[in-house]
Amino acid sequence: MELFFVLDHREKYRLFSPYSFQPAQARFPRWQILWNKAKEKLLLLPSRVLYQEQALAQMNKTQDDQITIFISGRLPPEKLHRKFAFFLQKQKSLHLIYLIGEILLLPLSGLAALLPGPNIFFGFLALLIDTHWRAWRGIKILQGKKINFKPHRLLLAWEEAVKSQQSQTYPQILSRLSQAFNFPQIARILWK
Repeated sequence: MELFFVLDHREKYRLFSPYSFQPAQARFPRWQILWNKAKEKLLLLPSRVLYQEQALAQMNKTQDDQITIFISGRLPPEKLHRKFAFFLQKQKSLHLIYLIGEILLLPLSGLAALLPGPNIFFGFLALLIDTHWRAWRGIKILQGKKINFKPHRLLLAWEEAVKSQQSQTYPQILSRLSQAFNFPQIARILWK
């Protein structure tokens, strides 16, 4: 499995995967409409958030002992390892806080059942809980894997442009990154 750990235009690290992941399907036909509407709402999340959640959730399905993570190579290895470990721990704590808050809101979403039509608030909340739970479990799995950091020259060019705030070069670098990794959504994750 391949991931990216790269600075975005706000100089915050993003972890994402170019491979798409779909939320679980509803098992009962009567829940299908609610579940599909909830998925539509979930897909409205910003790309940088959605792709990170999906990358973390994919860890639950991987059998690989070693994970390749593309980086810029700008930081020394020991500093990068510390930064990555801190990033994962921070994400793990945030996901736990999200899960607790969402679980506390879940009983309140039952009140929306009194309104006519499907309870989209409950469906969205249930799907959000499922997504954060999978991501939290994925973080725990990722923390136990052997990580192979692989520098890439285009990612280095991107991070150097971000650090020097050369926003006029962003479109060109992102276009080259998109072609190199066959991943057109990379611009939406790192810049937009």
